[in-house]
Amino acid sequence: MKASDPTALTQRHRQLVHSEFMKVVSHVQRDSGDWISNTLMLEGHSVAFKYKRKQRYQSLKGARVNLTYYADVESVAGFEVEVMKVVRIKRS
Repeated sequence: MKASDPTALTQRHRQLVHSEFMKVVSHVQRDSGDWISNTLMLEGHSVAFKYKRKQRYQSLKGARVNLTYYADVESVAGFEVEVMKVVRIKRS
């Protein structure tokens, strides 16, 4: 198995969750220093899925994706907000 295989990742790191064929409702890309911050909203979920890349990427709005992620909490304006940190993303 490859190191980036979702099954291998979830077996090694129990906090990771792998979901397949999720529909992207919204995809926003913002400059964040040397990185591009990406935020996805997925159909049927009310929590944001976040990840960073070195370059802009084509919009994933309307696409189906496979994600490996874990739950995290971010502080926004003094409020704690649950987010999902994406470790691996791939188009379905």
